[in-house]
Order: sequence, then C-alpha cells, then structure tokens
Amino acid sequence: MAGLEDLYREIILDHYRNPRNRGDLPVPPAHRVEGFNPLCGDEVVVYLYTDADGNVADVKISGHGCSISQSSASMMSGAVKGKTMAEVRSVIRAFKAMMSIHENRLDGDGQEVEEAVLPDPSVALGDLEALRGVVKFPVRIKCATLSWNTLAQALDEAEAGPVAG
Repeated sequence: MAGLEDLYREIILDHYRNPRNRGDLPVPPAHRVEGFNPLCGDEVVVYLYTDADGNVADVKISGHGCSISQSSASMMSGAVKGKTMAEVRSVIRAFKAMMSIHENRLDGDGQEVEEAVLPDPSVALGDLEALRGVVKFPVRIKCATLSWNTLAQALDEAEAGPVAG
C-alpha cells in the first residue's frame, strides 16, 4: 500500500509543481468565478468557456494555496475539459462523493446530507483518485473541494446565460 500512496503523492506534487491549464480566459465570453477558503486562505479562480453545444470548451485556473488545493484544481481542469456540462456535473458528484467522510457527507453541490452520496460507477476519476487520501485529514477536504465548488458555481452561471459584457 505504501507504493500506491507514494504514487499518489507524486501525482499530487507533479500537479502542484506543474499545474495544467493555468492562466485566464477573456471574460466574456468565459465565466470567471472566484473561490476562497477562509479557514486557510486558499484561493482559486476558475475561467469556464462553454461552446454553443453546451460543452466545456476550455477551462483555465489561477490562484494560490496549499499543494492539495492547487493540485486538485489542476487535476480538475484536465478532467472536465471537452465534456458536456452534464458530464462535468457527474464528475463533480463523483469527486465529492469520494471526499465524503462519515461525519461530513456532501452532495454534488457541497451541501451536507444525511445519507452518503454514492458515486456513479460509470464515472472514472483517473488521477483524481490520488486525492482519496485527503479524507484522512478532514480539515483538508475543503482544500481539495474548493476548485470543484468554484467550478460548480461557474457551471450554474454558464447555464443561466451569457456573461454581461
């Protein structure tokens, strides 16, 4: 098991040191949403550009914070690019279900729920599985889910309509 934990640690550090999809997109047409964790000061900005067919055509991230928040944002950006908004919401639900712990179960929108939210077995999380160990440290779950909550808000705004220019 130590080998798997080492691999996961390497994946997290690689995304932290070499973040994918870092930068910004012009607003409009992209949606820009900021996320902030007041407990530790982590910040994430998500730029989401959806095409006319409702696909996530591009995602860029920026911000600063701990290795967990920044690597989670990097992995998230790669996991959702090119997917439909419905597929992205499925990935968000699956990731948050993975981040749920007995004392703090979260639904796909980050709200606490009584019953565990089971991930859709058809949604493959890939490298995101590297963050599974975060649930051993409940205070860090908010770091790992910050970019996902921010992305969910960006999706809500994108579905509500175009950005006012």
